[in-house]
Amino acid sequence: MSVDERLPADAEAAVELEGPELIHAGYRRLERWRVTLAEAGARGRIVQEREVLRAGPCVAALAVDVERELLVLIRQFRLPAALATGRGDLVEIVAGRVEPGEDAEAAVAREIAEEAGLSAGKIVRLFDFLPTPGIVDESATLFLVAVDASDLPEHGGAPLENELTRPFTATIDEAVASLADPAPRNAYLLLALQWLALNRGRLGDLLAP
Repeated sequence: MSVDERLPADAEAAVELEGPELIHAGYRRLERWRVTLAEAGARGRIVQEREVLRAGPCVAALAVDVERELLVLIRQFRLPAALATGRGDLVEIVAGRVEPGEDAEAAVAREIAEEAGLSAGKIVRLFDFLPTPGIVDESATLFLVAVDASDLPEHGGAPLENELTRPFTATIDEAVASLADPAPRNAYLLLALQWLALNRGRLGDLLAP
């Protein structure tokens, strides 16, 4: 039996959906839905009203300069993080949403150029994940991307989105060692660093031309 067969897996749910009711159409679309769950024994039918922030498909890049053993990261202000922890100047991996009609590989190469000012080399798809499925429909794909970190710009970000990023590098050793720090960090970064810690010995083979 394979490991996948032993693990519990996500499945379709027996629910009835009513909606959406539009609450707000801004930078992201906010909707209200009514969810009726199937019979739950003595509890009977359960009805929930839930708000959903529609973010859609996104991509993220674990950007690595294998030759220099460097990881390319960015700093970016995030208002929700500032409200939650008082520390809104986040360290992040490059990430962003997939535009309509764009494939994921093209999206991650575009985000590398916009946020880090670099050209993407070889791109390897790693895995998909749901960052915050309790409130946001965001579905993200993490990629391993080869880059040349020798000429990082001081600032980056998409002008049309009024985005401001500050690219920088960290050694792979520093990045992996930072996992011992219990301070809150964003899930994209933690997942990427954990993958890196487990697979750093494979980077050369995965990113070989």
